[in-house]
Amino acid sequence: MEDEFYRIKRLPPYVIAEVNAMRHAARQAGRDIIDLGMGNPDLPPPQHVIDKLCEVAQKPGAHGYSQSKGIPGLRRAQSNYYARRFGVDLDPESEVVVTMGSKEGLASLATAITAPGDVVLAPNPSYPIHTFGFIIAGATIRSVPTTPDEEYWRSLERAMAFTVPRPSIIVVNYPSNPTAETVDLAFYERLVAWAKENKVWVLSDLAYSELYYDGNPTPSILQVPGAKDVAVEFTSMSKTYSMAGWRMGFAVGNQRLIAAMTRVKSYLDYGAFTPIQAAACAALNGPQDIVERNRELYRKRRDVMVEAFGRAGWEIPPPKASMFAWAPLPPALKDMGSLEFSKQLLTHAEVAVAPGVGYGEDGEGFVRIAMVENEQRLRQAARNVKRYLASMGVNSSAA
Repeated sequence: MEDEFYRIKRLPPYVIAEVNAMRHAARQAGRDIIDLGMGNPDLPPPQHVIDKLCEVAQKPGAHGYSQSKGIPGLRRAQSNYYARRFGVDLDPESEVVVTMGSKEGLASLATAITAPGDVVLAPNPSYPIHTFGFIIAGATIRSVPTTPDEEYWRSLERAMAFTVPRPSIIVVNYPSNPTAETVDLAFYERLVAWAKENKVWVLSDLAYSELYYDGNPTPSILQVPGAKDVAVEFTSMSKTYSMAGWRMGFAVGNQRLIAAMTRVKSYLDYGAFTPIQAAACAALNGPQDIVERNRELYRKRRDVMVEAFGRAGWEIPPPKASMFAWAPLPPALKDMGSLEFSKQLLTHAEVAVAPGVGYGEDGEGFVRIAMVENEQRLRQAARNVKRYLASMGVNSSAA
């Protein structure tokens, strides 16, 4: 009876939880921690979305079980979003399913299509659900790089040539969490052709579709002709509309994958609370000025963070997209490792960041910084970091 449960035994340690526990303890002790660790938006949703939630919640009939795959109006709204944003036609009945956030969607699809022993290609470093969701479902993970260069394609060829059984699923996530790397449509064209040739399903996580900077809109894999033959794509309302706690997302694309996922979900849940789904319709169908406003706000935060941390002595490459920066450790402290460096920043600079090693072994040497505090707090974080780096003998540039 004391043996570890099978699936619990297969889960690797959740490294990031260690830093989260330290942050919680520090706050409980009354310390003012500037939290750049978790990608938790600090902005409110649009007022008309909140109003719609309240309006529908007043209706007596809105409190029963909802539809597991999402109410028809919300699936139509997501279909219209894809047509408007990407020029992609989707059948809301057979090619769209509503999920409780993209994280739940990925886990449900992993449960639906994975058999024990299946091999899944997943990026390293990557957001934990991209690997953990399949590990829980009984699959084996083979890592491929996150950086979309020629080595990425060579690693795919090696994986197909030397892995038994041959991989049947590949996960991609651009803009990447945690690295903020991006791809163009040519990358997806090549990936779709590769997937068809090798009979591999493609799962694309597009959670940061609207947080792009410098005028380069994020493409969807479904813009590639024939992509629906092999691909499903996940999106989320968490970052686009600042609705992270509402748990609202979508999976769209290949009918067979959507049908499998819809069936599994029908056994597991009754769908999101109907007023939340109605409010999500209001977000997708209503004024979209908040999307541009949020994008511009995160871009300004990015610029402030890069400039202020640079002056503090820590050079951070400006991310092209997402709400994260993927920051190499200051060269003088690289040997410390990302977990210890994150603990030191929390203890001595009162700044929380996420250790890169928590996203896979190839994340070692980096930390992920979330742009979820206002500009004033980001500058304060840089001042705190500057003092810490000075105490460690790292020189900053002239302030």
